[in-house]
Amino acid sequence: MHVHFIGVAGSGMGALAGLFKAAGHDVSGSDVAFHPPMGPALERWGIRLLPGFDAAHLDPRPDLVVVGNVCRPNNPEARAAIDAGLPTTTMAHALAEHLLRGRTPLVVAGTHGKTTTSALCAWLLHQGGRDPAFLIGGLPKNFDASFRLSQSTSNRGLQLALGQGGAVRANPFVIEGDEYDTAFFEKTPKFWHYRPQVGIITSIEHDHIDIYPDESSYLAAFRGFVERIPEGGLIIAAAHDRHVVETVSSTARAPIAWFALEGDDTHGMPPHWLAAPSGADSAGQSFDLFAGGVFAGRFGLKIPGLHNVRNAVAALAAAAQGFGIPLGTLGPALPQFEGVRRRQDLVFEVDGLRVYDDFAHHPTAVDETLKGLRTKHASGRLWAVFEPRSATACRGLHQQAYEHAFDAADRIVLAPLGRSDIPADEQLDRPRLAAALKSRGKDADAATSIDAIVDSIARDALPGDTIALLSNGSFGGIHEKLRARLAKKQDEG
Repeated sequence: MHVHFIGVAGSGMGALAGLFKAAGHDVSGSDVAFHPPMGPALERWGIRLLPGFDAAHLDPRPDLVVVGNVCRPNNPEARAAIDAGLPTTTMAHALAEHLLRGRTPLVVAGTHGKTTTSALCAWLLHQGGRDPAFLIGGLPKNFDASFRLSQSTSNRGLQLALGQGGAVRANPFVIEGDEYDTAFFEKTPKFWHYRPQVGIITSIEHDHIDIYPDESSYLAAFRGFVERIPEGGLIIAAAHDRHVVETVSSTARAPIAWFALEGDDTHGMPPHWLAAPSGADSAGQSFDLFAGGVFAGRFGLKIPGLHNVRNAVAALAAAAQGFGIPLGTLGPALPQFEGVRRRQDLVFEVDGLRVYDDFAHHPTAVDETLKGLRTKHASGRLWAVFEPRSATACRGLHQQAYEHAFDAADRIVLAPLGRSDIPADEQLDRPRLAAALKSRGKDADAATSIDAIVDSIARDALPGDTIALLSNGSFGGIHEKLRARLAKKQDEG
C-alpha cells in the first residue's frame, strides 16, 4: 500500500511509519518540521517527507491515511482526507489492523516506567530467542531503532511458549501502551486497541489532565485496558500500587501475576514475583529474585534506581511466565541491558561534571529518577534542573507533591514553564514551590530563562557534581548550550 502519515515526526508516529516501511509499504508523511532526531531518521528509513499540512499532499491518492493525535479538527490535510472519503485511521488502529495479526501483543501500560519496561521486555525476549517485534516510545540503547519487525512470523519451536490455560503464545510484539487519546475524531485511549494478550501494569497515578480531568476518568481508562486482556491472557501487575491492585483485582478476566519489592505494602496480594535488593554502587545494582516463593537467583542490573528493579522484575515475569523463557537464560541477559535514551541518560561529561538527560516530569518520576542518580553517584552535589512542560506538570495539580519530589537533590533549579497555553490561575506556581523547597532546607530557585540556568551551572557547579536535566521536551536546547558553555570554560582554564 501507499500509506501516508499526517503528523509523522512525533516519536510514536515516526516509529510506526518506520514499521510500515520495514513491512514493505510505500510510506510518505507530513509535519510542520522534521527536527533531529526524528527527521533524519525518517529520511534514513526511506520515508518521503512533505513539509507543512496541505491537502495537496494527498495527491496521488494514498491507500491509507494515518492521522496523528497531535492533529486538531481544523488540520487542513486531515480534514481533506476525511471529507474526500479516503481510508483514514489512527496510529493505534493502523498498528492493530495491519501489523498485529498473527502475533502476540505484550502491552506495557502504566503512568510510570512504560518505556524502560517495554525496552527491557524487548531485550529479554530477543536474548531468549523469541525474535520479538516492538514499538517503543523511546530509543532502547540495545537496538538501533525504537521499532522492529520480527524476522519470521512462523511458529518456530523457539517462538512457542505455553501460557496459563495451555494457550500458545508465539511471535511476541512488545508495545508501549500509552493511555493518551487516539485522535481528535476518536476520544478513546490508545492502549485499548492493541489487542493485549500479555499486559504489564507498572503504576496508576493521575496524569494527562488535559485528557482526564479527574482521577476517576483516568482510572476508567485503565479498567478498560484490563478488561480487554482475555481469559487466556496474563496480567503482570504492581502489587505495591493501591490503584493498580484495586483496578486489576476488580476488573481482570485473565490470570494475574503480582510483582513487588521486599518490604512493600502489597495491599493483601501475595506477590508471585518478589525482588529483594541486595546492593547498589556506581556500576549498577543487584537483587535476589523469588518466583512463587522460591529463590530463583541473584540478578544484576546496570541502570540505577529501585524503580528500575521493579521494571526489571515485571519484564522478567513477562518473559518467563508469559513466553516460557527459562530464568537461567534471562539472568545473563539482564545486566547487558543498556537502558533507554532520555532515561537517566549520561549525555556528556566535562571537567569532572556529569550531565544527565531524563524525561521525568511527574513528581513520582522526578523523585525516583533523582534517588537513582543519588545512589549511582554518592559523592558530589546532585543538581535537579526541572522544566515543567507537560499539560499536567505546568498546572498546579501536583504543586504540593513537587515539594517532596526533589528530596534527593542538593540544588534545585526550576525552569520557566515549557508551554504558554495554561491559564494563569491554573499554572504551577514556581516561586511558591521554590520558597517551599527552601523552607525544607533546600537550595532552590525559580530561574528566569534557559540562558540564566546555563550561566548558573557554569558558574557554580564543581568537579564531581551531577547535573540532571529533567523535561519531557527539548528544554529550549539547554543540552547543547550547556555543553558548549562548559567546554568553553574548560578551554579557558
